[in-house]
Amino acid sequence: MDFRRIIGLAAFVAVSVCCASGEDIKLPGDWRGSIHGFGLVNYSARPDFEASPGGDGLGEHGFLLADQRVQLKLEARSPKGTISLLAKPEFAYDAVAEEFDADVREGYFDFARDRWGVRLGRQIITWGIGDLVFINDVFPKDYAAFFSGRPLEYLKLGVDALDVNFQSDVVSAELVVIPPWLFTPDNLPPRDRFYQFDPFPTLPRETDEPSAQLKNTETALRLYRTVAETELSVYAYHGFWRSYALQPDNPAAPTHAIETFPELAVFGASARRSGWGGVWGAEIGDYDSLDDRSGTNPAVENSQFRFLVTYQRQLAQDLTGSLEYYGEWMQDYAAYRRSVPAGFPVRPELRDLIGLRLTKLLRYQTLKLSLFTFYSPLARDFFLNPEISYHFTDRLWATLGGNIFGGPGQSFFGQLGRNDNVYVAVRYSF
Repeated sequence: MDFRRIIGLAAFVAVSVCCASGEDIKLPGDWRGSIHGFGLVNYSARPDFEASPGGDGLGEHGFLLADQRVQLKLEARSPKGTISLLAKPEFAYDAVAEEFDADVREGYFDFARDRWGVRLGRQIITWGIGDLVFINDVFPKDYAAFFSGRPLEYLKLGVDALDVNFQSDVVSAELVVIPPWLFTPDNLPPRDRFYQFDPFPTLPRETDEPSAQLKNTETALRLYRTVAETELSVYAYHGFWRSYALQPDNPAAPTHAIETFPELAVFGASARRSGWGGVWGAEIGDYDSLDDRSGTNPAVENSQFRFLVTYQRQLAQDLTGSLEYYGEWMQDYAAYRRSVPAGFPVRPELRDLIGLRLTKLLRYQTLKLSLFTFYSPLARDFFLNPEISYHFTDRLWATLGGNIFGGPGQSFFGQLGRNDNVYVAVRYSF
């Protein structure tokens, strides 16, 4: 471990805290700005401290995460507020990989005038109504961060895009355009930290992302309005699957495996409204797998129909609960079954999940107890995420939680069964 990097990061935190200001800062040209941020210490490890597959450094002692991180939030706005800028640079030291990293989590330019809004740059976009399930939210996710115990906000990744909004009394619209050279895939649990099923465990890997051609520009459109107290949205997307398809270079005698991102089109809709003592919603999405419409390539996802129903309500004072049922129905299933090589696991035609979230606030809402669970009645696998967090002050809070996986070894959560972990995070905002 390079302690000079840790000392440098600690010094940066100290300077940031001293220089940060919650008050507006006067900038040239009558612009106003502010500096905020936070420091985060975040560790997670397997309860039995079983070594990670990679087995190096702290990973040899079962740590999935050992993260020290500083994020700054820099904002500036014009005198009339029509133009604004935001940047969230992050500086982190990963003590498992013993690496220092710097990145921009978000950084964009905003322009708003009358009914129009334009945002250009790296931004986090959230569509749809699901709780940890995504149908029309086709933007990248960081499952490695989520399953290793980072705060929930790190599940979403920023995309470098142009986002245009138009508001009207008839229908409002949001158009997202992502240039082909800025494609961002999902960040999946890495093989050197997570035990998981690998169909080609001994083969070296290559990554083949979509080429930077104009035809590979990603576009996403959302039309929305409220009708009879119901929030309605329709969605369309053309781009690529964000989780890779793993294919051998030569099925008969493979020498390496290639991570590719097949072409995808999605059309969907969602509705949400108050009723039955709470808030309910529904969402659907038709996934057209353009590179495997016949369903005969087992490495590429078949076309799917996805659906979701949700219900949330307050169960008692400071106690809320939500329930959802989600499904993925694979199309052309017979063709898929015929194409699966001998010895490879066969996926079910329908994958379903029941999601439950319970949240209880105590001690004047400074103490939060929460439980999130997924259970699949068909696959009989599950995921549990119990968590307790406490706000010592408005600026300082700590969280203790766990991620527990279980089920048959070939199921989605069952294959992650050896990665149960306990995590702790301490965050100070300034």
